[in-house]
Amino acid sequence: MEASFFDQYNLKNLANLELLARQVVEGFIIGLHRSPFHGFSVEFAEHRIYNQGEPTKNIDWKVFARTDRLYSKRYEEETNLRCQLVIDCSGSMYYPEGHIGGTQMMNKLGFSALAAASLMNLLKKQRDAFGLSLFSDHLEIHTRAKGSTSHYRLLLHQLEQRITQPKLGEDTNTAAVLHEIAERIHRRSLVILFSDMFEQADTDELFDALLHLKHSKHEVILFHVVEKNKELLFDFESRPYLFEDTESGQKIRLNPKDVKQAYLKKVTERTERIKLECLHHRIDYYEADIRAGYTDILNRFLIKRSRMNI
Repeated sequence: MEASFFDQYNLKNLANLELLARQVVEGFIIGLHRSPFHGFSVEFAEHRIYNQGEPTKNIDWKVFARTDRLYSKRYEEETNLRCQLVIDCSGSMYYPEGHIGGTQMMNKLGFSALAAASLMNLLKKQRDAFGLSLFSDHLEIHTRAKGSTSHYRLLLHQLEQRITQPKLGEDTNTAAVLHEIAERIHRRSLVILFSDMFEQADTDELFDALLHLKHSKHEVILFHVVEKNKELLFDFESRPYLFEDTESGQKIRLNPKDVKQAYLKKVTERTERIKLECLHHRIDYYEADIRAGYTDILNRFLIKRSRMNI
């Protein structure tokens, strides 16, 4: 995977999401062209002579400068796909907090922001529309789906602000927020949710909200964002640690080995319940380990896109 590049990411570098997203997508496209995966045009297919009266937005001005003739770029797989990217910005998404060599490393929110920025870059290349929703215990930002470059840069700026100006200690109310988003999206869309799913609310409430999106004819992808080694495998040394709830601020000191078995049981049960409910309701569920990079996320998106008829 792109491990060497991914290891360079830190919260300071994420202040330039446009550059990083472009690097992620360009690397992904190179790999895509080398693979047997076909059916997507992230570049134009061919030129054709421009006919008077057609929109000028597809004219290739570089070709005009060389040839003094007007040609349009014809794109394959042109669709009216609309995508709403929804990111959990609650306190738990700021894990892990830590520094390596004096540099603060990427947390779950930073990972989700760059994943969303990369998807927006890919959507823009494919001439699709995209919007952004950021939430904690309430819906903080919600933009309608558009496909322009100015809209893309506005959303990148909103993501950069959320990363560089963290709001720690915020709770999560995913169910209420998803109900609100379902009411606000009036045209059928692909809704992509990035969340660590660490919420005290009943799982039934969460899936009622996800079903609200499904009943409104939206397609849903849930990327379960985790730091797998620590959060799912509870891989800590056998020594005392001070654990802090990043949402409530509650602290507890203990040796991980004393609670590991009980913790893993609870986490496994909840994760399996979420997977089962997603399968039952035809919601695409994928684990997104923040140490694993973005190739799988972009591939999952393209696979989903290929199966949709919007």
